[in-house]
Amino acid sequence: MKQHHVFGETIFALSSGRLPAGVAVIRISGPQTRFVIETISGILPDARSALLRTFRDRQGNPIDRGLVLFFPGPQSFTGEDCGELHLHGGKAVVDAMLTALYSFEHCRLAEAGEFTRRAFGNGKFDLTVAEGLADLIAAETDSQRRLALQITSGVQTQLYASWRTELIRARALIEADLDFADESDVPGSVSDRVWPEIKDLANRIGRHVADGKRGAMIRDGYRVVIVGAPNAGKSSLLNVLAGSDVAIVSDEPGTTRDLIEVRLDLGGLPVLVTDTAGLRQTDGKVEQIGIERALQRAASADLVLALTDLSNPVEAHLPDVDECAILRVGTKADLVPAAKGHDLVISTRTDDGIAKLLAVLTERSSAAAGSLSDPLPTRRRHMELLLETCREINAAIEGTTVPIEVRAEYLRRASQSLGRITGDVDVEDILDVVFSQFCIGK
Repeated sequence: MKQHHVFGETIFALSSGRLPAGVAVIRISGPQTRFVIETISGILPDARSALLRTFRDRQGNPIDRGLVLFFPGPQSFTGEDCGELHLHGGKAVVDAMLTALYSFEHCRLAEAGEFTRRAFGNGKFDLTVAEGLADLIAAETDSQRRLALQITSGVQTQLYASWRTELIRARALIEADLDFADESDVPGSVSDRVWPEIKDLANRIGRHVADGKRGAMIRDGYRVVIVGAPNAGKSSLLNVLAGSDVAIVSDEPGTTRDLIEVRLDLGGLPVLVTDTAGLRQTDGKVEQIGIERALQRAASADLVLALTDLSNPVEAHLPDVDECAILRVGTKADLVPAAKGHDLVISTRTDDGIAKLLAVLTERSSAAAGSLSDPLPTRRRHMELLLETCREINAAIEGTTVPIEVRAEYLRRASQSLGRITGDVDVEDILDVVFSQFCIGK
């Protein structure tokens, strides 16, 4: 995404979603905001107060009648003068207003995420909070909403800032030790007291990184993969879980050739369920590719539902899957008596055992996600920079044979990695990626 990066321009956009709608909200931000509002509504309302006005274009032609609000900077979302025009949500009405806004000099349509990017550029919040806002908008389940809301509160920012402060303080003590090494009144080595504290910090960051899997799970979903021999009932189970026919069900073996996914909301957590190709020996190239993909997806799943047709018991061989991640499910229980050796027995024809299976999925996913009481890293970008921070700190701790100046440099690089998470250090190369995830008007 190419950004203009010109804060002197005034931007505007429809921020209320797809038309038609009952109400449409157009946001404006930038130095021309006051003039635009005065011209279109005939008056500049008091700060943060709504006025009912007739909106007119620059030729005086009426566009609509609605509410106008003004938020003077820096006490606004973007830190600039901002305004909102609340109109009727018809396409012709909105098009007429956008055309009127285009007629003002130095006014243009905002790009994706540009309002939020301006807020970040004006110091209203840091990069993690901006990412939290994007996650809040995209949240589909309650756990995703709560996690995103936690991030937007700034707890993640505070945690990383405190760690960075510890690293900067440690570097200061080491450098002071170097500067005053020849002074007779400096008792002992100050830097010797730093390393136990740095080791403790490394352990805390390591535990936080380990929690990153939980954050990713809440954000992206608990991954459940259905495997089994052909005609074991995999697609039938997926359709029952989805509540609709998303997969083809046929008596012909090998019907499913590729991965089919559905997203569920179980207990407020996102659960991603994947149907896969039947596992068997085959000479068909297309089917073989599907089987290889099935085994790969199963190896990376949080939970594997290994289905066995009780009327034709052929078990799936899963060499790369941890046994603890496998739930063995007997299917077609309406055709034969229940057999031993299965964790659950179900019938998609009569729905027997389906409620129990859903309860197990809800329990497993909730246990894996854990509590949201502590801030969690939620993005791959965070995880990579946290791992980089850990590597630099550990290099400093273990570098007992290298000069102290080199160990101090490791700590400086560690603090830089933390700073890149929040946007305090050299993040221009990732800003376009972060803000491109927003919709137009945010």
